[in-house]
Amino acid sequence: MGAPYATRLLAGMNAPLLPPMPEGAPFWEELKKQFPMPLDEAYFNSATLGAQPKVVLEKVIQHMQMIAASMAQTDYHGNGPLLLSGYEPYVELRKKIGLLINAGYKEIALTQNATVGMNYVATGLDLREGDEVINTNQEHGGGKGAWEQAAARYKLVYKQAVVPVPANDPQEIIDNIFNLVGPRTRVIAIPHIISAYGVVMPVKEACRRARELGIFTILDGAQAVGHVPVDVQDIGCDAYYSSLHKWMLAPAGNGILYVRNEEITKLWSAIASYEWQNQEDPGYRLTQRGTGNPSLVVGMEAAIDFHNEIGPEKVTGRIKYLGDYLRARLQEIKGVKIYSSVHPEMCAGITTYGIDGVSGIGMQKLMWERRKLQPRAMGDKMVRHSVHIYNLEREIDAALEIVRELAG
Repeated sequence: MGAPYATRLLAGMNAPLLPPMPEGAPFWEELKKQFPMPLDEAYFNSATLGAQPKVVLEKVIQHMQMIAASMAQTDYHGNGPLLLSGYEPYVELRKKIGLLINAGYKEIALTQNATVGMNYVATGLDLREGDEVINTNQEHGGGKGAWEQAAARYKLVYKQAVVPVPANDPQEIIDNIFNLVGPRTRVIAIPHIISAYGVVMPVKEACRRARELGIFTILDGAQAVGHVPVDVQDIGCDAYYSSLHKWMLAPAGNGILYVRNEEITKLWSAIASYEWQNQEDPGYRLTQRGTGNPSLVVGMEAAIDFHNEIGPEKVTGRIKYLGDYLRARLQEIKGVKIYSSVHPEMCAGITTYGIDGVSGIGMQKLMWERRKLQPRAMGDKMVRHSVHIYNLEREIDAALEIVRELAG
């Protein structure tokens, strides 16, 4: 009869993540074939949801099938597959994440997404009436909402620093943030990369100045991990959270929260379960959140392994190159306005732009109808163009042809 069904599925899950590339073939052309999307379609919306590689998708499906086939073999005493997540420490996976962002695994919790990570910190810090929190005026709702609620509940003073559009001067941003700092300022919570415009913020300088003033810093890294190099030790933040379903190409439902070792033991858990008092592994304490889908965690680990097999520097370098490629050509087209930064240290894979007299929705629709290109419309007058490793120069060139036509 052969090996049991579940055993065969498990063997299939151990296949290589990155198949050998044909000798002499263009690497990025071949890599595009590792994604399920048809080759004549171009997806430019990774800032919302990254495209999963085939191998990640297959591992998730195979794992779900294995669990369904093996449930009766599990006796909760170490035999059979793990049926659920949300209670496990996942030490080895957290170590991989630690290597990705330069943190110890006990400083890392697994969450569902960036919004959950932000809410853990906003509800977990001991803040008092009259304490001040500084956001920016360009926060994602998951970063802003947590602090608006905390301010209303605990009677905090909530402030927003203005980030100009476009933002091309890092010192102006630093000045706008720290001009709001007062004697009661306790928290500065800002994006590492702004979701709407892709601005790479001067976070290292912001964290350095905040540390000197004794202010707790939290960075929204939803758009950063897998997009630009992230080193939380070098940045010097107290907390950092991210969604891995964007630039890391993991299944939706996977996020991470980092809190610096000296601070994580002080943080109350927003969701208390069995391990809520565990001070030996505080990241595990914040990982416990009730029953979840372990197959999604398998997908997250597969996405991290896929990223590492290509090479983190190769991935982030390719994204930056494609972003620069697009922006350089957009700047040559009369009638195009770039709302993103063009400062070389403040831009990467996201470019938000518009054309005088053309709606963002209209431009998105035309790109799809004409050439099967899919950016994302942002309001009435802009589109956001996110480039990733599954995009090619010729796809960007096809978008630019349509932009030139509309601008003309």
